[in-house]
Amino acid sequence: MSPSPISPTSPTSPDSSASPLPAASASPARTVKRSRARRAGENAFGVLLLVRNIVLSLVVLLLLAAGGWTSWETVRPTLTGDQHGTVEVLKCGQGDCTASFAPAGDQEAPSQRVTIPESVSGEVGERLTVALRPGTKEVVRTGPAGVLYAVVPTGGSLVLASLVIAGGLRWRRTALVTGLLGFGLMGGAWAALSF
Repeated sequence: MSPSPISPTSPTSPDSSASPLPAASASPARTVKRSRARRAGENAFGVLLLVRNIVLSLVVLLLLAAGGWTSWETVRPTLTGDQHGTVEVLKCGQGDCTASFAPAGDQEAPSQRVTIPESVSGEVGERLTVALRPGTKEVVRTGPAGVLYAVVPTGGSLVLASLVIAGGLRWRRTALVTGLLGFGLMGGAWAALSF
């Protein structure tokens, strides 16, 4: 049996009934010129969006700088303080605890009364390692719990900045990462001080 010839209307050949493509027109396409007022409005809207993004970015930077500065004021004695030692919590009330401070390495130095925030002091009778703030009678905790407590303001500023980033700048993923980092810092501080 010999193969049959392919007819022009067979499914494997191009359809002969299809119309050819229209010929390109000889005249070029006309562009519609926008009015001067419309162009000015579009330019003004673009400038307004740019100004909004710049202002919101500055707000985010201000929040982060304020949180970082507050954290640094708390953590600086822990890292660079001259007087480290231990305290024994004596009594607590109205957000602060009174404790007796004994400098490290100097066993003969008389202990002095100092204050420590109640949120980081634990219970009455507990002994904690601390650093004395220069020129004050306040102490801050040292070690991981003290450092994590010191960065709580940075965590809070990260959470606030994430709201501005998500709501104002519309950067959802950046806001999510920023917010989770802030909650992680605050949660880590809570866990270090509680357990």
